[in-house]
Amino acid sequence: MTKYETLLFDVDDTLLDFDIAENAALDHLFKQENIAATPTLVARYKEINESMWRAFERGEVAKDTLHNTRFSIALKEFGYDVDGSYFEAIFQKYLKEAHHYVDGAYEVIEQLANHYDLYVVSNGKTDTQNKRLQDAQLAQFFKGIFISEQTGFQKPMPAFFDYVFERIDGLQKSKTLIIGDSLTSDIKGGLQAGIDTCWFNIRHIDNTSTIQPHYEIKKLHELHVLLDNKITLL
Repeated sequence: MTKYETLLFDVDDTLLDFDIAENAALDHLFKQENIAATPTLVARYKEINESMWRAFERGEVAKDTLHNTRFSIALKEFGYDVDGSYFEAIFQKYLKEAHHYVDGAYEVIEQLANHYDLYVVSNGKTDTQNKRLQDAQLAQFFKGIFISEQTGFQKPMPAFFDYVFERIDGLQKSKTLIIGDSLTSDIKGGLQAGIDTCWFNIRHIDNTSTIQPHYEIKKLHELHVLLDNKITLL
């Protein structure tokens, strides 16, 4: 059986816990701007944000539009007329400071770096993701970091993966695996790009979509079993 050589990792909710980072950044932002961050308001913001990210993945919304309007759209429903670009800048400032690990992330990446070529593939903002990876001391283990803002394309667009593949010397698709938490971004993108996919089902949810990954794990440590034996963990 083919042994993988190249591993592509998503960042948020794959290596770094985005829920913790997002909640902390939102809390700081709303406190600074004297907005009562009720559970209803925060939940509604997250719904709108998630919907805009899915639209972004489908190429229906530009990255700048997503970042500069998500706060103004959400807060308008609660009677706040805010500058979306300003709120986004403050949010990103606080988000950059958050780099909480997904359970086992540092240990797993440190170990895998001794045996595989590791790369980051993320749809986040370049400066934010780079700082978080640096602060988490994970950047040192990756041979390259590819972020949508930098590439001009986003997962799951084939052009994003073409950009990445063209910049990895000697890459063989048959020996490449992408690991990520998003079925619509990481897994769909990997399938379209012709590489094997591993869904990190960190939230332990049922896959009711038509997107079927090659493998599924619920803890990062399970990667060792998958990679050593190529066992299907679905």
